[in-house]
Amino acid sequence: MNQQKTLICVAVGIASIDEALEIAHEEQQGADIIEIRLDMLSEPAIKPFVEKISAPLLFTYRPDWEGGNFTGRETERLETLLEAASGGASFIDCELRAPAETKAALLAHTAESGCRLILSYHDFEKTPDQATLENIVLQMQQYDGAIGKIVTTAADYLDVLRVLKLQEQAADLNFPLIGFCMGDPGRISRVATARLGGFMTYCAPRANQGTASGQLSAEQLQQLLAQL
Repeated sequence: MNQQKTLICVAVGIASIDEALEIAHEEQQGADIIEIRLDMLSEPAIKPFVEKISAPLLFTYRPDWEGGNFTGRETERLETLLEAASGGASFIDCELRAPAETKAALLAHTAESGCRLILSYHDFEKTPDQATLENIVLQMQQYDGAIGKIVTTAADYLDVLRVLKLQEQAADLNFPLIGFCMGDPGRISRVATARLGGFMTYCAPRANQGTASGQLSAEQLQQLLAQL
């Protein structure tokens, strides 16, 4: 079953390692998880965050072909993610569209280390139709032990409803799923998913410091959730 409490993840995506550490330290008391966007740092760094941040850490090294900043070799990216998985991370993120070898290596490594793998799918232009979305969930569910993440761009409330409806499918499959929408129409989904069985929802540490369009600040998200 999906857990009752949706985890709140504060996403930190800035260039300065020192500033990222400062923000992560400030936000960790009100967050269940801190995400460190390695591809947004001036250079990927894992050890400083593991040593200085007590909250559970999620490390993401997003490639440019999925909207991130990493443009190097896949072997280099995999090596860094494996380092995070064995170096104290609670979660690592890998794209569903990543090479099969990358996913296999990360699944094997996380199974041994206790770190959990999030298989993610992002669409920065639109929200696919319901059948396509449900098929993506089924693809993710085939990876034993993984958590699914589907984030699309909403043009209107109908797009939002399609993504939120995936939680019903995930519950039937007993599959932990993160699902919400980017963009202004998608803001409500970042809150609603926390009352519909979503595994996790993401927010920004401060206003205008988000890592994705439509991201609420941690303070805004907490205030809205307190009213539901």
